[in-house]
Amino acid sequence: MNNRIRQILNQISALEDELQTAVEQQQERLHYRFEDKRISFEHAVSETHRKARMGIFRWFLTVRPLNYLTAPIIYGMIVPLALFDLCISFYQLTCFPIYRVARVRRADYIALDHQHLAYLNIIEKVDCMYCSYAVGLLGYAQEITARTEQYFCPIKHARKMLGAHARYAHFLAYGEADDFHAKLEEFRAELAKETDQGRKLHDGDPQDDSDKTS
Repeated sequence: MNNRIRQILNQISALEDELQTAVEQQQERLHYRFEDKRISFEHAVSETHRKARMGIFRWFLTVRPLNYLTAPIIYGMIVPLALFDLCISFYQLTCFPIYRVARVRRADYIALDHQHLAYLNIIEKVDCMYCSYAVGLLGYAQEITARTEQYFCPIKHARKMLGAHARYAHFLAYGEADDFHAKLEEFRAELAKETDQGRKLHDGDPQDDSDKTS
């Protein structure tokens, strides 16, 4: 990786930190906090949310008729999604220990918290939780496949790829054949290092906090 690419990646990392700070500041402006894994709004804000909630009967009147026709299709997707969830989880549970690759924490990607929003009625809460599960599941699966790709084939594509995972930027350039297998082992060593760091953190060793990777 040349210095220019490394510099751009460092800039991206700095922007991600800046974004996280902005999100935390927004959290303060919206007056909510976490209490025992539950999100709690200030009383005045909660009251405003409840007043903004649309009743079920009124909500049904606002739904586009064609949306009712597509409901069985979109909710029917829960079956392949749940099966995919089961398969991808079984894959990493059985194979990642053999590859010495750290398992992806499902809870880091699937966040179900929209049910705490008082301005949503029960149907809207179910809709939001379904979308959150689907999007989170795909992010969870992407990280599993990204770690798999890093282990077996950490090579970029010849053309620009949209929606590339975070690890992709560090992969070898397309056609970079020099010492490929030696570099491949370096990528695998990085994955093994992540596994070792994860075990230390799990055992309560705080010294590797600064090296924690996503």
